[in-house]
Amino acid sequence: MSLFKRKKREEIHFDPNTQQPAVRKSICTGEMTVGFIDKATGKFTDLMCVDQKGLETFMRDIGVDEIKTIY
Repeated sequence: MSLFKRKKREEIHFDPNTQQPAVRKSICTGEMTVGFIDKATGKFTDLMCVDQKGLETFMRDIGVDEIKTIY
């Protein structure tokens, strides 16, 4: 019996007509946050902090090959 419970991976839903996937990177620390940009307002909504492997997983999960980078 394990002491830790494995979390189920939540599905990420977004509307490609109104949202654009993006990663926000910190110039100072290199921290990366993935999320979506609202195409109408330009507002970035963050989902989670990730490393390079997490970024690749995020891109695969939402089905994109390229992602916009914001600094």
